[in-house]
Amino acid sequence: MARANPQWRRLESGGHVLVIFTGPEHYITPNWYPSKEEHGKVVPTFNYVAVHAMGAARLFEDTPALLRHLNELTDAQESRFANPWSVSDAPAEYVEGLTKAIVGVEITIDKLEGKWKASQNRPVGDQEGVVAGLDSLDSHPSREMADLIRDRKAAVR
Repeated sequence: MARANPQWRRLESGGHVLVIFTGPEHYITPNWYPSKEEHGKVVPTFNYVAVHAMGAARLFEDTPALLRHLNELTDAQESRFANPWSVSDAPAEYVEGLTKAIVGVEITIDKLEGKWKASQNRPVGDQEGVVAGLDSLDSHPSREMADLIRDRKAAVR
């Protein structure tokens, strides 16, 4: 967490935290449901994916621990590239200086809760209508949600 962000100070004495990770989300118009024409009993909704992680937080500020964490995080993110960048590619004194601007936060997760709404409560025809509608929008968020619904339907078969 950025040292300039005052929120880290609330964790100085420990305590429990809630971290929310969100995934694909999108507004769903009832116009995409074939069942709208059949019976009209449809309303707009919002599809989403979220995971709540709860647990005890611990701060760490020592440079070796921060560097270890930054290397692991960078290596994981850079692994998908043909020529991955490494923390060691930057001058050591530059990186060490930047570590003074951050505070490490480690969370021991006690509880995970996941929730998703991806048209799974709708009949297959409505799900297919939602996928077609989302595909027609051709935006990154609409493609993500359409793919999630498609994948979910394939897994249920």
